[in-house]
Amino acid sequence: MKLAIVIPAHNEAKTIGTLVKSNIEAGYEVIVIDDGSLDDTAILAKTQGAFVISTHQKSGKGNALRLAFNHVLTKDYDAIIMMDGDGQHAVSDIPHFVECYQKYHADIVNGNRMENTKDMPWLRKMTNRFMSGLISLVCRQKIADTQCGFRLISTKALRAIELKSNDFEIETEILIKASKKGFRIVSVNVQTIYR
Repeated sequence: MKLAIVIPAHNEAKTIGTLVKSNIEAGYEVIVIDDGSLDDTAILAKTQGAFVISTHQKSGKGNALRLAFNHVLTKDYDAIIMMDGDGQHAVSDIPHFVECYQKYHADIVNGNRMENTKDMPWLRKMTNRFMSGLISLVCRQKIADTQCGFRLISTKALRAIELKSNDFEIETEILIKASKKGFRIVSVNVQTIYR
């Protein structure tokens, strides 16, 4: 399968170079959306081999992702993997997403951090559990960690849903709109690297 790693980033010069390099070394194509960074995020990402799309001014995570999705859909990718640019997500977890996607014929494989929450701040843990329960009800399918930005989405699902969110709510919008279109969402356990 042909996979693109999509990374929205705003002022992530401390982590973006290493993250892009690790993905490139693992054999993945990387698309970084530099959302109006005031540091060297774009330069570092490009230097390490990423294709960089720049918004030139901060426009929000949702807008950045929609730009990336529009680009991806002009190519022949089978799926994308969304990762945050701050180094919270481990490149070594990506094969688990692919395996889950192929095994369960899912259109979205959502990262699940809730199996190991010992390092997660208490308030975040409670918020994640509450929101995940609520959004699972709306989606009519169990999604263990709806707030996780680490996920695989098939291009088939991306083509079928019209996204409008400009900021972090895009992650919820994707799940709800994909569910309403009948797409299957499964979860895979991931590690979270807190810095």
